[in-house]
Amino acid sequence: MTDTEQTIEEQQTQAGSPGADAPGEEPQPLGDAKHGAPVTAAGDATEIEGDLDELVKTAAQRDEYLALAQRTQADFENYRKRIARESAGAQARGVTGLAKELLPALDNLDRALEAAAQDDPLLEGVRLVRSELAGGLARAGIESFAPLGETFDPVLHEAVATIPADGVPSGSVVEVYQAGYRLGESIIRPARVVVAA
Repeated sequence: MTDTEQTIEEQQTQAGSPGADAPGEEPQPLGDAKHGAPVTAAGDATEIEGDLDELVKTAAQRDEYLALAQRTQADFENYRKRIARESAGAQARGVTGLAKELLPALDNLDRALEAAAQDDPLLEGVRLVRSELAGGLARAGIESFAPLGETFDPVLHEAVATIPADGVPSGSVVEVYQAGYRLGESIIRPARVVVAA
C-alpha cells in the first residue's frame, strides 16, 4: 500500500465514512428516503400488503359506485320511458274525449245531408262544415270505419238488429246505421250495424 492510500484510509476511519463501520458498532440499515424510517425486507412486505389492501378497498368502492351509477341510469331511463308513455296516454285520452263530444255533431250533419233536398242552397255549406269537422278529426288521428259486408266482431261493432240472411253468410254486417270511429287500435265508438241472422 502506498503512503497516499494509507493516509486516505486513516482519514476515512477517523471521519467515519458512510460505508465504513466503526469498530464495535452494529451495521445500521439505510433509511427510507420518503419517511426517514429504516427499510427492511419484513417492512417492505408489510407496506406492500397494506398498499394492496388499500387498492382492493378502492377497487371495491369503485365497483360499488359504478353499480350505483348504472342503477341510477337505468332508473332514469325507465322513468323517462314511463313519462313518455303516460304523456302519450294522456294525449290519446284527451283526443278521445274531444272526439266523443264532436261525434254527435258529425252524425247530425250526416243526417242533415241525407234529409236535405238536392236543390237546397244550404246543402253545400253543410257539406263544407261536415268536411272540415271530419278533416280535423282525421288530422288528430281519428278515422271512421263502416264494416259493410264484414263478419260481425263484438269488439268493433254494436249490433242494433238482426235480419234473416237472404243469400248473405250468417253473421255478416248487412247494413251500417252509424259509422264507428277509432284512434289507432283504440275504439272510440263501435259501428252500429245490422247483422244477418
